[in-house]
Amino acid sequence: MPRFTVSTDARLTVLDVTDRVREALADDDAEGEQVCTVFVDHTTAGVVVNEAESRLLGDVESFLGRVVPDEGWDHDELDGNADSHLRALLLGNSTQVPVVDGDLALGRWQSVLLVECDGPRERKLRVVV
Repeated sequence: MPRFTVSTDARLTVLDVTDRVREALADDDAEGEQVCTVFVDHTTAGVVVNEAESRLLGDVESFLGRVVPDEGWDHDELDGNADSHLRALLLGNSTQVPVVDGDLALGRWQSVLLVECDGPRERKLRVVV
């Protein structure tokens, strides 16, 4: 099962990992149609498919910051990162993308995005076909 690691440099940030997922697929020489699952094995990060345009990525960060306030959560008494868990809960820890003849079958503007909610950290992602 291919894995790769991504380093993030901010508490809340969105990174395009499409090329890294494609690299992981290169090890799978299957033909025809399949499904690729990209999974982040952390509870304070998410994986989504959306457009990787820089202003939109900033909007995603702003949106998550507005929807889930940084403070005021019971879990903060333990770790101080309840907001990160709640943001990741909204996003989900995986996404699925069709694969056709060994390549991601994404739409014109679609990319696979890692959403870091509790950085900076190193995140491990798994790619399963």
